[in-house]
Amino acid sequence: MTYREAVREALRESLTRDKRVFLMGEDVNRYGGAYACSLGLPAEFGDERIRDAPLSESAFVGAGIGAALGGMRPIVEIMTINFSLLALDQIVNSAATLRHMSGGQFSVPIVIRMATGAGRQLAAQHSHSLEGWYGHIPGIRVLAPATVADARGMLWPALMNPDPVVIMEHATLYNEEDELPTEGDMSVDIGKAAKRREGADATVIAHSACVKKALDAADMLASEGINCEVIDLRILRPLDDETIIASVRKTHRAIIVDEAWRSGSLAAEISSRITEQAFYDLDAPVARVCGAEVPIPYPRHLELAALPQPQSIAAAVRKAMRR
Repeated sequence: MTYREAVREALRESLTRDKRVFLMGEDVNRYGGAYACSLGLPAEFGDERIRDAPLSESAFVGAGIGAALGGMRPIVEIMTINFSLLALDQIVNSAATLRHMSGGQFSVPIVIRMATGAGRQLAAQHSHSLEGWYGHIPGIRVLAPATVADARGMLWPALMNPDPVVIMEHATLYNEEDELPTEGDMSVDIGKAAKRREGADATVIAHSACVKKALDAADMLASEGINCEVIDLRILRPLDDETIIASVRKTHRAIIVDEAWRSGSLAAEISSRITEQAFYDLDAPVARVCGAEVPIPYPRHLELAALPQPQSIAAAVRKAMRR
């Protein structure tokens, strides 16, 4: 199953299990979604539950929030994280705050899916990684499925959450493939990070598409006798401090990989938490491998140079080992 097919199966499961669930967004019906994630679903569930929306993120996210307040379970799809900035007022000032402002009387059980990240030569307006912006906001849960299994298993638990959930799907992952069981509950824990590789020499912390790069770097380093532990954050808000700190206390070194810009990044927050909670366990300063501080370039060679790569991750680990 591909990551794209996993998202589609998760949508199909949710639409089947709960009649209150519907999908809304640009081109999700006739076109099958910008990334073909809803292809075929209109024929199964009808136009009422797979709804094409006008080209206004603020309008259809706001409609989704209203539907959630009215008892529905909307899934809103935004083409790219860049376009979600047009709906920030709805997400930050309405969805994230209504439970608090109503004294717990109202909840907003909406799931907002969006594609994120670079690597496809779509230039700056379609390629940024702004997960850290959403991770800054109280009142929402932020998920970043890095595997086919997580893409399949995160949606239903997200819909059962009483508060808004934002799911970031990295656009370079849609063609990734993996084998999944055909039966049984596919749901995953949307409160815990995942250890993707055991190791003893250094902890490499990543999320989304950078998890695969971290694993590739760990394979490279294994041939040099350096054994890395790879932690997939999975949940960007709230962060699973327990899993992160336990790994760092075991390996005594931490390298954080984040496709976003270094300044004010999610990597900076994680670095601070490690320093606050595990300073005396560190044998080297916390290292960060982040995207270049430029709008994402269009030319292929410049785009690749602006993003973390397995080679740059491996170099950061080697430097930490030399300390």
